[in-house]
Formats: sequence, structure tokens, C-alpha cells
Amino acid sequence: MTSSEDLAKRRAAEAERIAISLARQKGEKRAMIKGGEGTVAWVTENLCIGCDQCTIVCDDDAIELYFKDMASPLLEVPSNRKAKIIRDACTGCRLCVLACPTDAITMIDR
Repeated sequence: MTSSEDLAKRRAAEAERIAISLARQKGEKRAMIKGGEGTVAWVTENLCIGCDQCTIVCDDDAIELYFKDMASPLLEVPSNRKAKIIRDACTGCRLCVLACPTDAITMIDR
């Protein structure tokens, strides 16, 4: 029978293995996304869910959320938040692209 101490050690080892794997995948994804001063983030409005993840990771304050009325009168939601990139403040760091859970943000040439 597995003791609680052994189980805790196994869980910690597995959590570390998962964290390392996710960090490696994130690094590979970041390497594939173009970025830098010649690029700027772009939000595809219909994919944005207004989750606020991009504004949390943006160190340049280049993203703000705005409210947009729902397109469907069937949904009883007072407003829908969307992200908007402030082009002049965006440095092309790609952090928002990595943080976006719906892939609504991409990098485009300035």
C-alpha cells in the first residue's frame, strides 16, 4: 500500500514534470510567433471573450478592454468585453498571444 508521504512525493514529481513540459511547449510556441519592434498585436474581435488575460500579462499597458453590445438578442448579457490593442504602446513582445486562451490575438506587421 502506498503511504501518504510516498503519494505526496509522486504528486510533486509529476507536477514538476508537467510544469517543465508546459514551459518547453510555451517556449517552442513563442519561438514560432513573429514579434519584435516591426510587429504589433491584432485582436480578432469575434474570437475575443474578454477574459482579461492579455491585459494582465502586458507590461506595456498596450491593451485595454472595451464594452460591446451583444450581437444576439437571445442572450441576456448586458455587455460583452473585448480587447483592443493600443498600437503605439505595443512593443511586439508576444506575451498577449501566448496568454490568449482562444487564439484571438495574432502578431501582424506594423
